[in-house]
Amino acid sequence: MICGRQSGKTTAASIKFGTIAAKKKNRCILMIAETEKQAYNLFFKTLMFLEAVYPKSINRRAKFKPTKHEINLTNGSKIMCYAAGLSGSGLRTYTLTNLVIDEAAPMSREIFVSTMPMLSVTGGSMDIMSTPRGKQGFFYDCSKRDDFKKFYISAEDCPRHDKNFLEEQKKMMTKLEYAQEYLALFLDDLKRFFDDDWIKRTCTMERTPAIPGKKYFLGVDVGHMGEDASTFEIIEKVEKDNFKQVESIVTNKKKLTETIELIKELNRDWKFKKIYIDDGGLGVGVFDHLLDFPETRRKVVAINNARRSLDIDGRRKHKLMKEDLYTNLLRLGERGEIKLLDDDEVIASLKSVQQEWVVKEGEYSRWRIWGNNTHIVEGIIRGAWSSKDKTLNIWVR
Repeated sequence: MICGRQSGKTTAASIKFGTIAAKKKNRCILMIAETEKQAYNLFFKTLMFLEAVYPKSINRRAKFKPTKHEINLTNGSKIMCYAAGLSGSGLRTYTLTNLVIDEAAPMSREIFVSTMPMLSVTGGSMDIMSTPRGKQGFFYDCSKRDDFKKFYISAEDCPRHDKNFLEEQKKMMTKLEYAQEYLALFLDDLKRFFDDDWIKRTCTMERTPAIPGKKYFLGVDVGHMGEDASTFEIIEKVEKDNFKQVESIVTNKKKLTETIELIKELNRDWKFKKIYIDDGGLGVGVFDHLLDFPETRRKVVAINNARRSLDIDGRRKHKLMKEDLYTNLLRLGERGEIKLLDDDEVIASLKSVQQEWVVKEGEYSRWRIWGNNTHIVEGIIRGAWSSKDKTLNIWVR
């Protein structure tokens, strides 16, 4: 299923496999996605479909009642839900009749290598669905294979989408961005910013608690109330040119006052050397409050696309661009000078970052970095900017 965003692919899959499990005996269905949150979205919709249409099919005995990872049915069928992670190696144990893979485009080839043999002895089926992410990866390869039956759904053909909304999106987005996200087209000109090899080499850390005496930096990306997530990424400076991520915290639907209090609480626990924050949009309210708070006043640094003073008199200016922040993180990873968490959500956010050249009047006009799940990376690139502190000497009044 090659689908534009919000076109109903997950709902369609939940109906299909809920029906299969309820009507056919002894089916073993595994639903996976790159992260647990993505996989559980499909799994939960399937459970809700069963509750609404086939409530008597659900085994509710104490030993078999539905959990976050498993639904047992009275006819012996079972539906399971797990995150695939970076390689899918943790899934190598089941014999399946059906394999369902959601948000498949950014997944590494290793995940498919790990999971497809589970279908061999049963002659089982594999359903994979996603919005495209460029002409690369296993999902794209499958779109060209003759042994897959293909369904293509553009957002413009989906009655769930408001046509006026799509017109506004078309005006706001670049042609490539709109073509991928809503028209579900595989495009040569869109490339991942962080490739799989970079992620494998860089995402190797486990979470560690705060240790007195260590040098910690906080990167914050403030989300819009009720819409985007806010993220708080903690980076430790191990030595001169050696950094590691030790914690990643994501909050949703929080008021600005709650975000401010969380930063204060984290600062008390971790004793940050610097707090880097995006002060654009709602972030300015958080930044201004932290400037007025004695414990954070000399630590907080605003990082956005504005011109920034390089000396205390403001005589020299430097325009710090989003591309500078991303390129800094990329280079740190390439040189092995930063290690990030081996965490599904962190990895998924890194994989969502794409780059393109925006064309204007037939010529390349600028380089653009974007993505639909970048909130964690937006916090990381700010925390990782601590590696540049010695060269920027940013002053906070």
